[in-house]
Amino acid sequence: SIYEMFGNECCLSTGEVIKVIGFKINKLIARICENNEVRQFPAKVELPLNFPGLYKVVADRTPYASIEEITRKVSIGPTRFGHPCFYSPEDIQLANLTIKHNEQITFNSVAEVNGTMAVTCGVVRNNQAHSFTLPLSQEGEFYECEDHQMYTLKEIAEWKIPRCRNRIVKLSHTLQAWDSCNPLPQNFEGCLILTPVYEVQAVMRSRKDIVHLLSDLDVEVKDITDCCDVRAFLQPLSLEDVFERTSKEFPMLAEIMEGPSGSQYPTNLLSTGKEIIIHKKYQAARVLASETRRDCPKRHFLIPASYKGKFKRRPRELPTAYDLELARSEKEQLHVVATKAFDSPHRELFSVCVGDQFLVQQRQASAVRREGGKELIDALACELILSDGYKSVLLPMYMEGGFVEVIHDKKQYQLPEICREFHLPFNVKVSVRDLSVKEDILAAVPGLQLEEEITDSYLLISSASSPMESWEIPVYRLNMLVHLLNKDIQPAVAPGTKAAVEEISQEQYYMVRRYENQTLQPPPRPPKKPT
Repeated sequence: SIYEMFGNECCLSTGEVIKVIGFKINKLIARICENNEVRQFPAKVELPLNFPGLYKVVADRTPYASIEEITRKVSIGPTRFGHPCFYSPEDIQLANLTIKHNEQITFNSVAEVNGTMAVTCGVVRNNQAHSFTLPLSQEGEFYECEDHQMYTLKEIAEWKIPRCRNRIVKLSHTLQAWDSCNPLPQNFEGCLILTPVYEVQAVMRSRKDIVHLLSDLDVEVKDITDCCDVRAFLQPLSLEDVFERTSKEFPMLAEIMEGPSGSQYPTNLLSTGKEIIIHKKYQAARVLASETRRDCPKRHFLIPASYKGKFKRRPRELPTAYDLELARSEKEQLHVVATKAFDSPHRELFSVCVGDQFLVQQRQASAVRREGGKELIDALACELILSDGYKSVLLPMYMEGGFVEVIHDKKQYQLPEICREFHLPFNVKVSVRDLSVKEDILAAVPGLQLEEEITDSYLLISSASSPMESWEIPVYRLNMLVHLLNKDIQPAVAPGTKAAVEEISQEQYYMVRRYENQTLQPPPRPPKKPT
């Protein structure tokens, strides 16, 4: 039979031997439901995996009958998505630990323990983690725990839809304005029942690329696993698979089976069929930056420290007196101009007019008169700039005004200097583009806010034909498959390492910020206005 997919025709001849390497969700069929109940509207819509939006997963109310059933149907793996949580309505008695009923159990990995397959698990009690294993033979009722994280549809398809089950999700955050092409109703904020449509991923002896077979393809097949030499087939690896290898296995030579689409790297470096050297794996630093524009969607970037362009400072918009306190630094005095008036209810505190200019000093307590006596409130000491001098004034920390920074610094900075000398977030504009690249995508952006420094996983690669120039490529944002070649390579790492500025999507931006900040405490809330 002959089929066509993604514009590629493939002939499956009688007797053709195919090795199935995986199953992948190709698209999702969505049905709208009300109040998380399975009362469905008749309409079904087809959603691609890159459909914009962030979703919360609704916990499945159908229990699992054993640990073995969970491992068969739920994705458990080493990445940050592969740690599902369950609870049992009954206590589970282990040799040295009792798992209490309704206690959240995190499933971390599947491994062989003393000759028995088991799941390594963990519970947290009084801020202390306790690890243990549950054998696959463990029976009982196990229910999904509520998941408060947000996911893209692609992440849900890859990690959060159990095999042979549907998944209910709730739209939590839309990432683009609604238009007539959107298959969901306008202002939709409800739940969707997602039914996956799978494709089979396979390799053939006669081809070096991945063959994609739709699950409804009308082909008769026979299982010959027991009598077939699987070593005759290529073993595709994702970048995540490569990153899971031990450091001792690097460097390695690989051939690209499927290259990424729309890559920001040289087209001849990551094209299908190209041989590359993967030198090593490591964590590398990036600065997360976004356009400073009021309308959406904004563009987002990950900038490496090796970026050779130069920046000039741009004024920050600071909406409250509390933000003035956060923005001030010991390096220089913060100079701002008011863009919104504020009428103080207390004689001891200053009333602000539009156009007033201040030099911000420090936070201090101030006594104000109220009924029944005096009260201490938090205030910000400032110098009001007058035509003939300065006047000391106090602004209440709860003040909701509006300020714009006045920039006196005309110096041009490189990225490492900004990170070293200033607190982020920090507003800048590219003043000298990076001349080491053909096109500097940051140069055309009218203004950038450098938001925070992050670390992420990268592989250092180079072309096998010209190994003297190497590139850092991200592990989790570049979709490509490789297979390893059994050839000798020189272990020396190429000296000329390059790192591209990545423009990331709105979904990737939220994911980067979510995982970078998930262990951090939120900032303190600004003081409330006294009632």
